[in-house]
Amino acid sequence: MTTRKTLSMKNLEALGAERLAGLLMEIAAGEPAVKRRLRLELAGAASPRELAHEVRKRLAAIARARSFVDWQHQRTLVRDLETQRRVIVERLAQADAREALELMWRFLDLAGPVHERSDDSNGDIGDVFSAACRDLGPLAQAARPEARALADRVFAALNGNGYGQYDGLIETLAPVLGAGGLGRLKARFVALSKTPVEEPRAAERRVVGWGSGGPLYADEIEASGRASTIRMALMDIADAQGDVDGFIAQYDERVRKAPRIAAEIVRRLLAAGRADEAWQRLEAAEHRRGAGTDLEWEDARIDTLEALGRGVEAQAARWSCFERALSIPHLRAYLKRLADFDDVEAEDKALGHAESHRDVLPALAFLVSWPALERAAGLVVRRAGELDGNHYEFLAPAAEALAGRHPLAATLLLRAMIDFALTQGRSSRYRHAARHLMECAGLAGAVPEFGTFETHDAYVARLRLEHGRKSGFWSLVS
Repeated sequence: MTTRKTLSMKNLEALGAERLAGLLMEIAAGEPAVKRRLRLELAGAASPRELAHEVRKRLAAIARARSFVDWQHQRTLVRDLETQRRVIVERLAQADAREALELMWRFLDLAGPVHERSDDSNGDIGDVFSAACRDLGPLAQAARPEARALADRVFAALNGNGYGQYDGLIETLAPVLGAGGLGRLKARFVALSKTPVEEPRAAERRVVGWGSGGPLYADEIEASGRASTIRMALMDIADAQGDVDGFIAQYDERVRKAPRIAAEIVRRLLAAGRADEAWQRLEAAEHRRGAGTDLEWEDARIDTLEALGRGVEAQAARWSCFERALSIPHLRAYLKRLADFDDVEAEDKALGHAESHRDVLPALAFLVSWPALERAAGLVVRRAGELDGNHYEFLAPAAEALAGRHPLAATLLLRAMIDFALTQGRSSRYRHAARHLMECAGLAGAVPEFGTFETHDAYVARLRLEHGRKSGFWSLVS
């Protein structure tokens, strides 16, 4: 139930414009970010021209800044950048699409200087620039710039894509570039690929690192980066033009045999209706079943079999993928294509296979995710000795899923994590282990029979006997 003191739009409106304005001025006095936001709102209310002027000023200020932004202040910078981006997209673009497009290009120019002076270990800054790159598509569609000029700008941007801010640029701008713009862009990258890289004199070469083959020179890294930029751009252009052969041409024959690359090529051949060629590419790939499961290659093979009308083989391939990787998507796809009632028998067979899988942790993850919780609980009880408490990413969610109806299995999973933390002396996990022990205490009353396993009291007594000196743990147990 809301009251007049609840923080809500309705209650704030009731304060009146004058009172709210006073509060905002008070808040803004000590908060530069709030002050900038209010200025943007005032500029937007005045005119689109004033709003653009305020955004341009702020972008210039961010570009001039030199102080390092550590992780503690990164959130403030991200909010500032996101505010400018959203104002361009949500406010300015409605009034002046051309100005908004130009400002978004300027915004993306900030990626280099901002990254150079900040800690973006969690990727939040990069995410803002990635969103800005995607914004260029709808902004350009509204502004309708000349295609050749846009192609030149894309060319320059991709050659300065040091922080990946322009990844996906060709895809987002392809509808606006059109055939003419894409053709010009391709021609420029082809010309660049034929332009020799100027090599510095031996005395001017700069070592920037060391590898297994010896020193790494700055000019070599720059040349390699340029070649990669050209190849990726030509691939994206080929995709935009629907040119499968142009895409394939960017890989040499040896690379085309790598399973992942072969799968990329096959998907494009299938989309172009060239299933026979796709099959040849799959057969030529260096896929080794004994070395693991290349699911991208497997999926491409299944799709090709379907395209060739070989549905029975496609089904066999789906089942094979499930058997080897306990792949839920492949099993679901397999069952979906079976006749009524056949799927019930096949599902039972699949769950039995999962229960007998050589590695208990993937088997447990599969049964919990399917879900087949009763079978998962049985698996835990039967193979409790195989549970590796180090793998909390498997055990913790499984324990949570089983706690309601299968308290003994949940208890065994929690104990595995507790035992690992204490036996290995992982003090960083003591807080979690203490919480797990309290969860075991809560589950104990719901366990009808511990059978061959220790009761909760006996388990705690043994922990105190074996790990009684680990005060860091016991101090957390209430």
